[in-house]
Amino acid sequence: MLFLKSTSVSKASGIYEVDIAAKPPGKTFGIFLATDPDHPPHALLGQLKVLGYENTYSSPYLHKDGGKVLDLHFQKDGTDIFKGWKTEECTLNLAAITALFEEHGIAIAPRVMSMAEAYA
Repeated sequence: MLFLKSTSVSKASGIYEVDIAAKPPGKTFGIFLATDPDHPPHALLGQLKVLGYENTYSSPYLHKDGGKVLDLHFQKDGTDIFKGWKTEECTLNLAAITALFEEHGIAIAPRVMSMAEAYA
C-alpha cells in the first residue's frame, strides 16, 4: 500500500499515487498505483496491459480521510532467471513506462526498494 497524505490531491485523473520500484538488485520493476475506484484511470490501465503488464494485486481500502482507494500492483515478466528482466529489457521497459506516465502528466522516479521493504 502506498503512503497517501490525502485523497483530495491526485497525480492525474483517477490516480492518487504512483511508485515504480524493484526489489534488490533492481532490474525488474513493478508498478504500484493508488487509484480512485469510483473514477479509475481506464486509459492508463489499458495501456499498461498493451505494454505487457499484468495486474498481480488489487485491494480496496478506506483512507483515513474517508476517501476510497484501490491499491493496484502490476508486473511484467522478463526472459531472465525467475522471469526477471535482463539489462536490455530493463532499459526498454523503463523507457516505455516513463513515456506512458509522462503522457498522463506524471513524472516517475524508479527506485530500488530497501531489503526490509522488499521482503516485509
